[in-house]
Amino acid sequence: MSANFNGSPKNGGFDAADVYFTGGLSEFFRGRCRRSCAIDFALAVSSDLTNPNLEQLHLRVRRKQSRSCQCGFFEPSPFPPHGGDMKRIDQGFLGVVFVVLTCAGAFGQSTAQINGRVTDQTGAVLPGVEVTATQTATGAARTAVTDETGSYTLPTLPVGPYRLEGALPGFRTYAQTGIILQVGSNTTVNVVMEVGQVAETVKVEANAALVETRTTSVGQVIDNQRVLELPLNARQVTELIVLSGAAIGGGAQATNRNYPTQSISLGGGLNNGLTYRLDGGTHNDPFNNLNLPLPFPDALQEFKIETSAAPAQYGEHSSGAVNLVTKSGTNQFHGDLFEFVRNSVFNARNAFAVSKDGLKRNQFGGVLGGPILKNKLFFFGGYQGTIERSQPTEFRSFVPTAQMLAGDFTTVSSTACRATPLTLKAPFAGNKIDPAKFSPQALNMVKLLPTTTDPCGEVRYGRLSNDNEHVVASKFDYQWSQKHSLFGRYQLNDLFNPTDYDGRNILSSTQGNYYRRIHSFVLGDTYLIGAGIVSSFRGTLNRVTSFKTMDGTGFPLTSFGDLGVKGIYQDPDIAKVPQVSVNNGFSIHSAPGLPGFTNSTVFQFSEDVSVVKGAHQIGFGADFINRRMNVKATSHATPNYAFDLIFTGLGLGDFLLGLPSQFNQGLPNAFYFRQNY
Repeated sequence: MSANFNGSPKNGGFDAADVYFTGGLSEFFRGRCRRSCAIDFALAVSSDLTNPNLEQLHLRVRRKQSRSCQCGFFEPSPFPPHGGDMKRIDQGFLGVVFVVLTCAGAFGQSTAQINGRVTDQTGAVLPGVEVTATQTATGAARTAVTDETGSYTLPTLPVGPYRLEGALPGFRTYAQTGIILQVGSNTTVNVVMEVGQVAETVKVEANAALVETRTTSVGQVIDNQRVLELPLNARQVTELIVLSGAAIGGGAQATNRNYPTQSISLGGGLNNGLTYRLDGGTHNDPFNNLNLPLPFPDALQEFKIETSAAPAQYGEHSSGAVNLVTKSGTNQFHGDLFEFVRNSVFNARNAFAVSKDGLKRNQFGGVLGGPILKNKLFFFGGYQGTIERSQPTEFRSFVPTAQMLAGDFTTVSSTACRATPLTLKAPFAGNKIDPAKFSPQALNMVKLLPTTTDPCGEVRYGRLSNDNEHVVASKFDYQWSQKHSLFGRYQLNDLFNPTDYDGRNILSSTQGNYYRRIHSFVLGDTYLIGAGIVSSFRGTLNRVTSFKTMDGTGFPLTSFGDLGVKGIYQDPDIAKVPQVSVNNGFSIHSAPGLPGFTNSTVFQFSEDVSVVKGAHQIGFGADFINRRMNVKATSHATPNYAFDLIFTGLGLGDFLLGLPSQFNQGLPNAFYFRQNY
């Protein structure tokens, strides 16, 4: 089904609009959106996209005098049906979608559904057949009764293996096994019943054909077997998304403000244009719209990638949607223990490398799931720890030598230390500078630097790169009744990157201790309101804390004021890090590694309602997301000096004279961001 919107702007909004729906339209539904907008509409819903009969539904929208209109339509087509200018309803605070029209089955985003038609052996439809789908792993059952056309629909079913049964007096009971529901699937199972006694059963053991005829999106499911068995670098599940034919990986994203992940473009969209839903709850980082950390492979059931006219529930981002489901417990206990090791002792040396790869990574943990109350209450829990150590990467810098401190720059200016000889600029003759002209503040900083016996002033040192990560995943499922089920899922990700300061050389430090912790909680409630009406509610809370600190690093905290520099303001709330950069010399620390934090909190409440009426299905709902983010960056507020080749022609010469080419200091960057969607 496609929608086209025509309207005329008035008073910053719209006064009247025309919305055209085209598709296989067979029956109409009338209603009104009662908010600040008055909208009279007629809905036409097609039962199958393969229906070649195309009609058109004309929807007239008129706006009241109130300017706070909160009724919207999702994804209007860019072209009106008969030409003319297209206007978009765009309210800056619009956060809730009240009307969703879909030809596909409308169901919860982390679930699936079964639909079909029941006939006898002659092909005549059978109304009044009681169709029951039972999840074989948990015993949870859902029942529907076929209508006068013999059609039935069982929406919002948890993923997993199912047994489908059909019963009607005068006919043998029909039972089919081997039905595997995957996330977001809309499986069609047509039932053929034979005349006989209800006590007699016709058993069919066959996989249901997962052919989608009721959705416009293009998608691919990555099932549990592929999640577990495909090789993954560092067991990063996000990399599996690129298995979709329309996905292109944009590389690792591990900036100073987000949890390490992958940037992925889907269907030609933006690298950060994907909607991530974990168990039906939003799972995007407000800072960059990339994903929050996903469950590790042993805790993830499966996921589906969708693009190209995806359902309105995924309308938050432009590129596509990734819908993931965490594993659940069943009536049997299942679990595993694992450890994955990467160590240089197992590897050969790269032919183009001087030495072996020094990376050492240990990933270990386990999962366990099972029943607390059989057929009622189930649990699942898992843990993964990652300890990563690497050989220090070797760096080199140049610091003042004893000869330079005595005013003699002849060696460092000669071909012994550089490709072409250098002559210091006037008025410095003979490549010598009077030590009496050296800056006392610069000499105080030299005391913090490592000493060297190299005549050119070269020093070599290593920078550590270590990680400690802990992931906890847990989920509880409760089958309250045949009509009512609940689940709760909690995931904790904790990542600690210790400082790269080696405890001896101030030049080895580029960042402080970096702590990142993410709490993610989803509460799900599915309730069968009445015959053919199913409600699916999701409540989500995501809390992200990401901060860097120099506390506990052992770094010699020293301000420029402590070195004797006058007139420099040192914010008492900012760590004392003397940022200095000397051309062809050395640098102390780096701006991205300075203390700061990026914290965010996300609340989400979503409700999807599926109404089955005959052979047709209508879905509508609301989705409210509130994002709050606090950011403080101190890189601009920390004073920093740069020494170039301006005064002496040698960076170390300018440094010892205390003649900087640049000085920078600003205010701390801090802002409070809030967004309602």
